[in-house]
Amino acid sequence: MPLDPQAKALFDAIGITNLLPVETMTPQAARERSKLLLEARRQMGIEPVHQVQDLRIGPAQDIPARIYTPDVRKPAPALIYFHGGGWVLGDLESHDHVCRSLANKVSCVVASIDYRLAPEAKFPAAVDDSYAATEWVAAHAAELGIDPERIAVGGDSAGGNLATVVAQLARDRKGPKLVFQLLIYPGTDMRMKAPSIEENAAGPLLTKASMVWFIGHYLRNEDDKLNPLASPLLATDLSNLPPAFILTAECDPIRDEGEEYGRKLEQAGVAVEIKRYAGMPHGFFSFGAALTTGREAFADTTARLQRAFGLEGSVAQSAR
Repeated sequence: MPLDPQAKALFDAIGITNLLPVETMTPQAARERSKLLLEARRQMGIEPVHQVQDLRIGPAQDIPARIYTPDVRKPAPALIYFHGGGWVLGDLESHDHVCRSLANKVSCVVASIDYRLAPEAKFPAAVDDSYAATEWVAAHAAELGIDPERIAVGGDSAGGNLATVVAQLARDRKGPKLVFQLLIYPGTDMRMKAPSIEENAAGPLLTKASMVWFIGHYLRNEDDKLNPLASPLLATDLSNLPPAFILTAECDPIRDEGEEYGRKLEQAGVAVEIKRYAGMPHGFFSFGAALTTGREAFADTTARLQRAFGLEGSVAQSAR
């Protein structure tokens, strides 16, 4: 199926289709370019949240985080969110609008994690920060107004990759008992062998060439591609992991590896739902407010998180 006409019209209108390819740029220049996308997203509206707090967390209190707390009864469930950006781009601002909407619509605390970026901090720095942040949030649940028995992890693209890895590490290290994984078009295989990589090599937003650029900056060497902490699809044991909702986009180069990860979870006995959104490109979830299918994906996500948190059908979440 071709790119959804509504998505194409949106990307044309905000100039995405005319941007220089990321693989022709330095990481610093690419980060400046990404501010144009951020401004376009902000123009779609930023939701107020009852309380938004910036913290520095982790064992050395050196990981920036932003805690979004809606007006709900406490202790509340929490989603620990890892932003996308190919492990090179993104920060607390780039996904602020997504986290605000999730906090409000799900009625949960959202902890957004600003892990270290490559190439300044290569693999496994992002993994280390993401897991350390997850442990910290769970250990400080009481002061954050969070129910430690209802913590989920999630993220989009590179953040989806990190969420899968954090879930595996939490199981293996007997860490926080996570209840759910929200995986939005996650990257799961650094070898880039999935058929969709060639099928959707030209993008938009994410292309085969830009994937090579991102992975080249993130990983230290070719051997890292085979490390399950970089390529979670290659993990030998996916049993006893939290239930997952995996969203994929039909016109996304990494569509197939996200879906294959879901099938491997199913084979390992994990409860998982995989949903492919027709005509959508990589990154569409961040533009959900302006896309009919994006709004559908957001509603699907909200419903799955509420179910995982035991909030489904609840009408009495407000603290007032």
